[in-house]
Amino acid sequence: MRLSELSQGADAVVHEVENVMDGDPIARRLRDYGFVRGEPVRLVGRGPIGADPLLVQIGFTRFALRRAEAARVIVESVP
Repeated sequence: MRLSELSQGADAVVHEVENVMDGDPIARRLRDYGFVRGEPVRLVGRGPIGADPLLVQIGFTRFALRRAEAARVIVESVP
């Protein structure tokens, strides 16, 4: 499942960040921010217009990500 598909308030664990192209700068930036395999992540909220941006928490840090950016992060939901 993709991070952009999580329900609001749902917890998950990062499986991987997909590269759209070779040397993908957005995927690299996401990994630098801590979106790496095994890290717990939570979808905290969605923007009011078109559910964009998404408010995502990884560790104690929150990020506002565009849906297209969040769609690059593959997660496994946590029951």
